[in-house]
Amino acid sequence: MQKFLHQKGLPSYLFPSIVSYQRYLDFQENARKNRRESMLFLEHSPCLTGGIGAKAENLLVPEVRLTELGVDFVSLPRGGDFTAHEPGQIVGYLHIDLKKRGLSLGDFLRNLNESLVVAVKDTWGLEVEENPKSPGLYTKDSKKKLISEGIYAKSYFTSFGFALNGINSLFTFSLINPCGARSEDMVSLSALGLSAGYPEKRKEFVFRFSKHFLSLLP
Repeated sequence: MQKFLHQKGLPSYLFPSIVSYQRYLDFQENARKNRRESMLFLEHSPCLTGGIGAKAENLLVPEVRLTELGVDFVSLPRGGDFTAHEPGQIVGYLHIDLKKRGLSLGDFLRNLNESLVVAVKDTWGLEVEENPKSPGLYTKDSKKKLISEGIYAKSYFTSFGFALNGINSLFTFSLINPCGARSEDMVSLSALGLSAGYPEKRKEFVFRFSKHFLSLLP
């Protein structure tokens, strides 16, 4: 992993290779135990995760079929229903000590969304917005979901974060009703014709997001 920014006591890391989901889970538990803040940006091998609000009917295939497809399945304590991860996404994990920084969870979530909106617009010229009926961020024109979100705050320390669909195929989403919606409602930068220069654009987005989020952090 590469540290690319360290301001306000918050180190930010960009991983050049795929990270297994279990490796992240082990990391975040240790981070919470030691109240060690960081921001991580990475991508995962194919997996489905279900939050505390996950409904059985939103998993569209038997778990044995997931094994055949090479898709991991993980139940999590974060908020939200089922979502998917696959190579080609930009996954951001934020580990913030809300108590130390005197920050409410509501303010944290507003700062997160504002930073995502600004970074997507400045990097790709694309406008995304919130949907009051569903978590995540949606394209302003087509109303399709580009960014999934799921935050877990335990002992005033946050973990998990967001996943932006970049050049991923979206196949894994077809195995679920993501966050209770239809897989057809998901979209990626590739599907929007915005995949040109993706490796550098990925780095640019991560830097812009981090700078804006840090500017809002106490």
